[in-house]
Amino acid sequence: MGDNSMTWTLMALLCLGLCWDPWDQVQAEVIPKPSIWADPGPMVTMGSPMTIWCQGSQKAAAYGLYKTNVSVPWDIKLPQDSSKKISFLFESISSQHAGLYECAYYTTENLWSERSDPLFLVVTGVYGAPSLSAQPSPVVASGGSVSLSCSSQDTLGTFHLLKEGGADPPRPMDSESRTHRGKQLAQAVFTVIPVSTSHGGTYRCYGSYNSTPYVWSHPSDPLRLQVTGVHREPSLSAQPDSLVLPGDNLILQCRSEAGFDRFALTKDQGLTPPQHLDGQNSPDFSLGRVNHTHGGQYRCYSGHSLSYAWSAPSAPLDILVIGMYRKPSLSILPGPSAPWGASVTLQCGSEIWFDTFHLHREGSLDPPQHLRLQNMTAPFQANFTISPVTSAHNGTYRCYGSLSTSPYLLSHPSDPLELLVSGLPWYLYVLIGVSVALVLLLFLLLFLFLRHRRQSKGRTSADAAMKDPQPGDSVELDSQNRHYEDPQGVMYAQVNHSRSRPTQGMGTSPSSQSKELLVTKGRQAEKDRQMDSQAAPDAPQDVTYAQLNHLALRREKSAPHFSPPEEPPDEPSVYATLAIH
Repeated sequence: MGDNSMTWTLMALLCLGLCWDPWDQVQAEVIPKPSIWADPGPMVTMGSPMTIWCQGSQKAAAYGLYKTNVSVPWDIKLPQDSSKKISFLFESISSQHAGLYECAYYTTENLWSERSDPLFLVVTGVYGAPSLSAQPSPVVASGGSVSLSCSSQDTLGTFHLLKEGGADPPRPMDSESRTHRGKQLAQAVFTVIPVSTSHGGTYRCYGSYNSTPYVWSHPSDPLRLQVTGVHREPSLSAQPDSLVLPGDNLILQCRSEAGFDRFALTKDQGLTPPQHLDGQNSPDFSLGRVNHTHGGQYRCYSGHSLSYAWSAPSAPLDILVIGMYRKPSLSILPGPSAPWGASVTLQCGSEIWFDTFHLHREGSLDPPQHLRLQNMTAPFQANFTISPVTSAHNGTYRCYGSLSTSPYLLSHPSDPLELLVSGLPWYLYVLIGVSVALVLLLFLLLFLFLRHRRQSKGRTSADAAMKDPQPGDSVELDSQNRHYEDPQGVMYAQVNHSRSRPTQGMGTSPSSQSKELLVTKGRQAEKDRQMDSQAAPDAPQDVTYAQLNHLALRREKSAPHFSPPEEPPDEPSVYATLAIH
């Protein structure tokens, strides 16, 4: 690797210092430490080219590259065009190049810098590749745990786990020996707990011997660790139906919230979790023409492109392939018509042997009910009891038979049987009775309210009439000899009923009308007294007594200018206008 253009003068100059350890030199000035890195990286496949770069200061006159624990430089280079860095090219990497490297530079003031930080150069592809697996599955829920197992038939002493594109260095772990299928294996288990979205990615593992820790094997096959449960679960449906006949064209549709552009479909394999999620851009998965292999339980996931994070799985969807065996028979006990709240039994039976029966109502989005027989002796039948029945159970039913060894392959459907539920539940009758009682109560309250309002209105009209009597009705109170007065100032007066006749000119103002009314009443009262004196003494008299309060009764006297000159004025009288009902 020596530079052929190096002159003997330069060699002599460098030998003054480079052949010594720069750290052993006493320097009066502190020289900046250089930096070192590898291009394309510190892990290089055997036989590939690689370049190590060393960068110092502009005062650097020469650069030296050192390998681990060696005081003599591996190579020496001169900078070109006053550059602050220099490159050391390895045209074909071999296992001998693996190890730890450092660099230093010599200044024009004849001073040496300290060595750079170490660079670990790993050469891969020297031994056979180990295998990498995930337990229980490389598809793991967020917050769960996963174990990454790296194993090899070679007796490698250390395994190294590396995440592609990650900033963390490879994770080493000593191997342990174990026996698998009669063979001795070296294995290391890397546990990841709890799993988060940052753990999603592509992993590889390598192996090495303890004697040569920087010489590694070929990498294992990549393992994609995918994290689920990061987003909300989508929904999965089947078109045309989850019950399909052989030859039908089946499409499974995965529906999720907006913003997702990757969708994955998995088919459950018993208790084994999915081993990978192969995403596609479309949410529709066309399974083509149905055959017996399409029967099973499916789930779907949604995610984003270039991401290892996926949603939670959808609810499972069972795809049942029907028409594989002869049809069973279906009957309803006690009959196809039942009252609301009763108990009915749908009995599915078959002449051939089935250990599981399925009952399905046409148009229902729910999966078929299934019952597994406990008694395997003939007759082979299952009883599906519905209690209590409601209107929701109305519909047409069919039943199917299957074997537990192939639970997703069903027989032909039985003949259809319709269940009719009549009547209403008891609580609806109670509800109707309570409703009727409430309506009657509301009508009664309304009637009482209107009656009370009418009576209140009548009392209000009577009070108003007392305050503002009609001009046609009047009552004369004779205060001359027919009133009595108690010590509390209450006067009792005899009331004489009279009916005044309408007087012409009543259309005048209220004040003039009141004056004319008083004059007319006075004359009428005089005539009434004369008629009373002429009447027989034994004739009954219609007398009404009114209780008057002197404090509230206002006396109205006739104005002097109103009395006519030809008739002397009558004796003063007190009049009160009362409304007679």
